Amino acid sequence: MSITSASRRAGAAALPILRRIGGAFRRPFSSEPDPASSPGYHVAGGPSFMRGAVFWEPGRPLTLEDFRMPRPKAGELLIKTKACGVCHSDLHVLKGELPFSSPCVVGHEITGEVVDHGTHTPAEIINRFPVGSHVVGAFIMPCGNCFYCVKGQEDLCESFFAYNRAKGTLYDGQTRLFLRSNGKPVYMYSMGGLAEYCVVPANALAVLPNSLPYTESAILGCAVFTAYGALRHAAEMRAGDSVAVIGVGGVGSSCLQIAKAFGASEVIAVDVLDEKLQNARTLGATHTVNAAKEDAVEKIKEITDGRGVDVAVEALGKALTFSQCAKSVRDGGKAVMIGLAATNVMGEVDITRLVRRQVKIIGSYGARARQDLPQIVKLAESGAFNLKNTISRKCKFEEANSAYEDLDRGKIVGRAVVEIMS
Repeated sequence: MSITSASRRAGAAALPILRRIGGAFRRPFSSEPDPASSPGYHVAGGPSFMRGAVFWEPGRPLTLEDFRMPRPKAGELLIKTKACGVCHSDLHVLKGELPFSSPCVVGHEITGEVVDHGTHTPAEIINRFPVGSHVVGAFIMPCGNCFYCVKGQEDLCESFFAYNRAKGTLYDGQTRLFLRSNGKPVYMYSMGGLAEYCVVPANALAVLPNSLPYTESAILGCAVFTAYGALRHAAEMRAGDSVAVIGVGGVGSSCLQIAKAFGASEVIAVDVLDEKLQNARTLGATHTVNAAKEDAVEKIKEITDGRGVDVAVEALGKALTFSQCAKSVRDGGKAVMIGLAATNVMGEVDITRLVRRQVKIIGSYGARARQDLPQIVKLAESGAFNLKNTISRKCKFEEANSAYEDLDRGKIVGRAVVEIMS
């Protein structure tokens, strides 16, 4: 099913793409006037409006709506969006499993071209990202000034969670998205990347070399970014470590490649779909385990001489796989949880083993944009990370609904990417 256009949906019955599992979460916008909502702004020599895919409520399809051209403020860049990845985090929002303000534009792993800088943006940012630059954006957009950002822990940025994830705005408490028809505000999930243009804080961007394609590189800002953070920071993985990845979709398959790039001795891929496991072999897995056909924990221990792996990564966000991950690590090993779950899903762990055998259970949401995203780009540029094999589907802007439908049904082997602007 194609995405519904606002001009074509009048009088037509809405066709829900996803089953309803809860209501939308709403918070009021600030009532202060915002110059970013002014209808007069436009890109030099370009349009004064754009299209974006709007999520209204669970069970209702995304619709393409016309927006006023989003206006960046100081320290922010206006990006002409070239591609946006299709991620399970978006799907959780679309299904009502994770509360988020609505209406909103989802999409949080993007590539694009710099077309403008906000007024009063520092010269060093303009010099680093001049108009025409190719860039990739990280979904965690650090403010750079809070307690955690100053300590170098940008993945815990207070402003990102307090404003963007809690309210759907940037860090002045305002969105940059306003409908063209009536000027009403629309919230932003990260930068709101499923749109022809998006506003991104400079701290969340890295230059994309001309040698890397826009479409495939979109996943660097979430799927690969998340995998890198899990193995570099949470697991503190070392060359020679054995690694198991439970759930090898878009993020999990990126973990396989990062583990291989970091020098893992054994890379064990666990899933319930043979097609995904076959693909995992091409991405660096030395062993595969179909958890629907055999006991995943026992098989991992068999492969590792009865001990378990040094590092296990859970990339699904399910209670069962949480438990499998914790049980799969050796004594003193690290179980890293990166899969988001629906609200109130709980995981169980053997407390006595955790205490006696020094098992470490660590949560990891992503990486650190300013220090890690440039390194991730270098990995891709060097060929250590195979972008081409990770992308299993490319689709048009109007086909975003279908991509999320198929993601929900487990039909996307790796990662799907929406191609937005030529």
